[in-house]
Amino acid sequence: MYNRPTTEERLNQTSPKTLMRYFLILMTVVYMILGVCLWVAPIPLDITPNTRRILGGVFVLYGIIRFVRIYREHFQNSSSRHDRTIR
Repeated sequence: MYNRPTTEERLNQTSPKTLMRYFLILMTVVYMILGVCLWVAPIPLDITPNTRRILGGVFVLYGIIRFVRIYREHFQNSSSRHDRTIR
């Protein structure tokens, strides 16, 4: 009947769902940064350089895959998700 704002809109608070979205994106960035650091930075680890590069590549690849999944699940609007499932 009335177009009244919700309580969250009136109080200008962010929901836990929104905080979770950005936490997941932050963790994705952390994985990618860790992968790049393992790949190029001279970190004194007791592993061979080839193993370090492979592990760094795995972290970067995992970060990219995780970002795509999180973006599709949390940041696309529901109409585009619905269109994708119908086809």
